[in-house]
Amino acid sequence: MTPSSIVSAGIYKVDEQGISKTNDFLAAEEPLQMRIKYGDPVEQLIKNISVTMRTPGKDEELVTGFLFTEGIIKSIDDISNIQYPTGIHSNIIEVEFKAGVMVEMKSLERNFYTTSSCGVCGKSSIEAITTHCNLNQNHTGNFECSPAIIHNLPDALRSSQNMFAQTGGLHACGLFSVKGELLLSREDVGRHNALDKLIGASLQQQLFPLHNYLLLLSGRASFELVQKAYMAGIKLIAAVGAPSSLAVQTAETFGITLLGFVKARTFNIYTGAQRIKTPAYETSYQG
Repeated sequence: MTPSSIVSAGIYKVDEQGISKTNDFLAAEEPLQMRIKYGDPVEQLIKNISVTMRTPGKDEELVTGFLFTEGIIKSIDDISNIQYPTGIHSNIIEVEFKAGVMVEMKSLERNFYTTSSCGVCGKSSIEAITTHCNLNQNHTGNFECSPAIIHNLPDALRSSQNMFAQTGGLHACGLFSVKGELLLSREDVGRHNALDKLIGASLQQQLFPLHNYLLLLSGRASFELVQKAYMAGIKLIAAVGAPSSLAVQTAETFGITLLGFVKARTFNIYTGAQRIKTPAYETSYQG
């Protein structure tokens, strides 16, 4: 966590005792301009590719995950260096590609301003919201997961949300083993940023491909989050909130198990029920 991830603010608190002056903690939200450097080492090209509103911290993971889920890089090996060209922890981050890495200009035409709540808003065309997976998706994620493990995921993720505990204003996502062990978690004011940070961290820690891991989202499951998960090879997505209709359709198309309204004793299966051990679930709650 960087010092700028949480900001203190003076507020007036109103309760049954009246009004009093106190301090509150807020999740920081600042713009991050992402740019890439590529081409001939003698005369490299620099291109701005996106501006996103994010919670400062883990910027290297964020830009790595973003480049991957947008289909601009194929693996972590495409990157030679990540730096802040205008000073450490500035709001501009630059990714330098290795010599010989080809940049598809068609992908780079998806320049957009990304708000903290929606990574799709602002893209230049309907076609731009659909990326193409670089991974070999022949891996089907042929595992089964018991409902008891699914039920425990939200509490495990919440216990790792240090910034949420202080601010109450952040989305989170967690990467779990099929046994329910929390391996990684990331927080951000933007749900898509949190997932990009998680995927970027997974790339940096050589966890790919993610076919045999579980993903938990702290809020709703949107189309773009399902698409980002697909790009990472994730086969089971659980969400504390509801999925959208397009999220369900996309998960069905990609062969992803999508769960919603995950709580301590219940959840909904929208797609991919074969990965959930439903007979064990029924037996455990008999009588």
